[in-house]
Amino acid sequence: MVRRVVTGVDASGKPLIVSDGEPPVSRQYTHTPGFARSLVWNTTAPAAPSADPTENLKSYVPAPGETIALTVTFPPDSVFADPSWDPAAAAAEQLEGTPGLTELFEPDSPGMHTTPTVDYGVVLSGEIVLDLDGGETTVLRPGDLCVQNGTRHAWRNPGTEPATVFFVLIGADTTS
Repeated sequence: MVRRVVTGVDASGKPLIVSDGEPPVSRQYTHTPGFARSLVWNTTAPAAPSADPTENLKSYVPAPGETIALTVTFPPDSVFADPSWDPAAAAAEQLEGTPGLTELFEPDSPGMHTTPTVDYGVVLSGEIVLDLDGGETTVLRPGDLCVQNGTRHAWRNPGTEPATVFFVLIGADTTS
């Protein structure tokens, strides 16, 4: 998991660290071994400093102007090929763990989805493949950055080690 340090101010206006530790909304998925997610922070529009909002998040797809920051650890693709992996149980767990986002995944194209967001991704560890709708792919390695502009895409980990990516999702107006 990740360490999250959150700052704030006391009653006299003095800056201080209000929390230091694992984000309270973190999950190691049971039905997809190695898959993990930690909600680091989220904001409403307009963004403003606030008390920890993560435990009250209703949807992992931010509305226009809202943000969500999270880490996602992708297990190797071999996990999904294992005969003991139960896709129905994994889907139910994902639906419970990431409401709003899970519903955007396409059942006929595993992993493919489109979100009404602009996403910034930073690979923290491992290697991950970004697959785009038109068949274009690219491998991202630690330190690589990606700006995902609301396109249909999927993430794959064909390697043997987990890959962890930090994402900031920014709700976008896709009607114009």
